[in-house]
Amino acid sequence: MPKSVHLMALGIFAMVTSEFLVGGLMPQIADDLHVGIAQVGYLITAFALAMALGGPFATVAVLRLRPKTALMTLFAVFLAGNVLAAAATGYGVMLAARLVTGTASAAFFGVSLSVVAQITSPEVRGRAIGVAMQGLMVGTLLGLPLSTLVGQQWGWRAGFVAVGAITVLAAVATAVAVPSLEHADGAGDFRDELTVFRNGRLWLVLCTSMLVIGATFAAFSYFTPILTEVTGFSRGTVPLLLLGYGAATVVGNTVVARLADSHTIRVLVTGLALNAVFLTAFALLADLKAPAVAAMTGIGLVGVTLNPAMISRVQRTANARPLVNTVHSSFITLGVVIGSGLGGAATDSYGLRAPLWLGAGTAVLGLLTLIPDVVRVARVRVPKAA
Repeated sequence: MPKSVHLMALGIFAMVTSEFLVGGLMPQIADDLHVGIAQVGYLITAFALAMALGGPFATVAVLRLRPKTALMTLFAVFLAGNVLAAAATGYGVMLAARLVTGTASAAFFGVSLSVVAQITSPEVRGRAIGVAMQGLMVGTLLGLPLSTLVGQQWGWRAGFVAVGAITVLAAVATAVAVPSLEHADGAGDFRDELTVFRNGRLWLVLCTSMLVIGATFAAFSYFTPILTEVTGFSRGTVPLLLLGYGAATVVGNTVVARLADSHTIRVLVTGLALNAVFLTAFALLADLKAPAVAAMTGIGLVGVTLNPAMISRVQRTANARPLVNTVHSSFITLGVVIGSGLGGAATDSYGLRAPLWLGAGTAVLGLLTLIPDVVRVARVRVPKAA
């Protein structure tokens, strides 16, 4: 496994920590900016919306740059957005900062996954994607709880300062250690990269990824207020609970990465079904501490951890170039928009358990989108058994 794959994980770790940071600091940000919890939740939605809509345009903007130069450019834009967030004195400035960082983050995901594909051989690519995506899982395991603790000790702005420091570290390491690569075959040509989107099956595959993440984020975006206001945990306990959730994502991602290439559809079906069960259990038992923590841990095991299987499925259906990866990231983060945005609206109307029910329903919809692939795989296996 090339060392550069681990550096892509470090960059993703910085991006993910910034994305999730708001979720752990909702009460503090709401108090300081004089807005409600739901409005702070919409900052998560704004980040995701910027990834979904702005990411492809940012990727097109850096498409002709060499991969390493594109990565460094995106690091710079992302750092500027986090500095703006740390200095924000009003909700409007914070919203603008989230839009900048979200746009840069989506493009970074696309370019970094393309770099992973270039520097690894096909037989280890699924595992390499899993290693890179550990940045997402470790961002949940350590980045979110630690930044939450930093924010609680020194103010929520210190959390964004910490993310900025991690970004600088990742950028310097990338500049030093990542090799200078040429474009992969066909990459860098905008028209050539667009042709793959004529494949109708690709759009259904992208919708599956959107629903997988939407189901998880309907719950995850509101873990802190649910755990404090419904389950009854203190604010000081929540970072420890989030640490446990993050540990579950690391374990789940490791398992999925090993199976992503050989059992892609089976992994996705099993993960979505289990996630629906855990979300339903959390909704029913949110007022009981032990069952609530167990359900939350289960969501960690089978939620965002499906990323390696989703990425492998998309790359098999299309290709591993930056624009395809970024559009996939856009659909994934559109799932965050659905989960956190509708979750906020549901919270206002029906209370803090509502996002959990929304997540369970979204997971069931994700399962329905897998039916054509399940049927196709079954048809392929029948002749072999005969």
